[in-house]
Amino acid sequence: MTTTLPSAESLVHSSSKRTRAFFAADFAGAALDDTTAHKSLLTAKLRSEYDGVRTLPAALQAKIDGAAKKRRTTTTGGSGGKKQQQLALAGTEDGVDVGTQRLIEGIPAGDGQGSLALSLRPRGAGVGTGFLPGAAGPGAGTGLVHREAIQQVKPKWHAPWKLMRVISGHLGWVRTLTVEPGNQWFATGAGDRTIKIWDLASGSLRLTLTGHISTVRGLAVSPRHPYMFSCGEDKMVKCWDLESNRVIRHYHGHLSGVYALQLHPTLDVLVTAGRDGVARVWDMRTRTNVMVLGGHQGTISSLLTQEADPQIITGSMDSTIRLWDLAAGKSMAVLTHHKKSVRALCSHPKEFTFASGSADNIKQWKCPEGAFMQNFEGAGGIINTLSANEDDVLFSGADNGEMCFFDWKSGYRYQRLDTTAQPGSLDAELGVFCSTFDKTGLRLITGEADKTIKIWKQDENATEETHPLDWKPTLQRRRQF
Repeated sequence: MTTTLPSAESLVHSSSKRTRAFFAADFAGAALDDTTAHKSLLTAKLRSEYDGVRTLPAALQAKIDGAAKKRRTTTTGGSGGKKQQQLALAGTEDGVDVGTQRLIEGIPAGDGQGSLALSLRPRGAGVGTGFLPGAAGPGAGTGLVHREAIQQVKPKWHAPWKLMRVISGHLGWVRTLTVEPGNQWFATGAGDRTIKIWDLASGSLRLTLTGHISTVRGLAVSPRHPYMFSCGEDKMVKCWDLESNRVIRHYHGHLSGVYALQLHPTLDVLVTAGRDGVARVWDMRTRTNVMVLGGHQGTISSLLTQEADPQIITGSMDSTIRLWDLAAGKSMAVLTHHKKSVRALCSHPKEFTFASGSADNIKQWKCPEGAFMQNFEGAGGIINTLSANEDDVLFSGADNGEMCFFDWKSGYRYQRLDTTAQPGSLDAELGVFCSTFDKTGLRLITGEADKTIKIWKQDENATEETHPLDWKPTLQRRRQF
């Protein structure tokens, strides 16, 4: 015995009848004709999608009403009257279907706060009122916003830099530099495993500290304590007492060479990073390894610390930059714009921005989210060091001895020069490894591969007439804000 199943049409019909009977009570016995059903559908859609923008601000509504009134007065008589007659015959009013307009206006607001703000508007509404949707002219009837022409930042004029003094004394490559907070002396670390302290005014040697058994790669002087910290390729991190000129603490934990070292500006913590691919946060006094910031896939070659988030920024040989939240102990963002190893980082003394240098280019970023701002174009070679001062001068030093000076605001390179090699040195010893401005920003100190330390200053005789700014605006580069 075979059983015949009901057809699909009959099943749908019976289901719809049950549904209608079930929801009929919600409409108080009103006849659900096509017009009412369509109105209910529009009501539900508009409330769910546009409930948050149901009412326009009073000022904007007044502008729109005034523009509509002005348009109606200008279209009366002549060809405008003929157009109005044509629209009326076609069942439209000012370019809007009359039936649809009445249907939308008849939908209740539901919350007693007035009519819907989003409604059908005639073409060209908002002309001269600043109301962009449907504006006349290019792109009329679309939501495209016509952007203003790109305007580049005109670079500020800076005096060119020239060599002031050459200091010899190290027997190896000068790999790190730091200036003490009082601006009286500066310290250098080199491949000869020594740390030398020099008088900033005269350039004379004050002191030589020995203790590392490999190249010294990082130095930092505390602004609140009589301490200097050093790190090197021997995996050692040392704390020197500048009153007795001896090592008083060691920080053990790194598994390989330590390439970067920074002090936190407000907390008594020390941050080091190196070849093992992690940044370690140390308690300065107890020598406790407070935190290990892991995530990089290669050597960390550069490091920044600052008061506000991100409190730590690291640049790595894996071509990425990580912004770290010190409180949470994890990275806030990973910047992957560079294609080559990031060997240099520097922050602006006054702006909440920083720059990163690589073999491909130099990039500027905005904190705290790490938003890309612009490229500094014109630098060549592998960038080993970056420095910035308060006068918006950015310096870059490369492994081929190329030195570039940029305007921080516009990214314009206003000076390029090759470092002066020490007589008798090889062509391979032209590299610039480290740099720093002194606390006034008027002196630039560089440590180089010819085992010398060079001090540069701005040409005091240069003016805008003798060294004019050779800058022409282009559309190829634009600063992102």
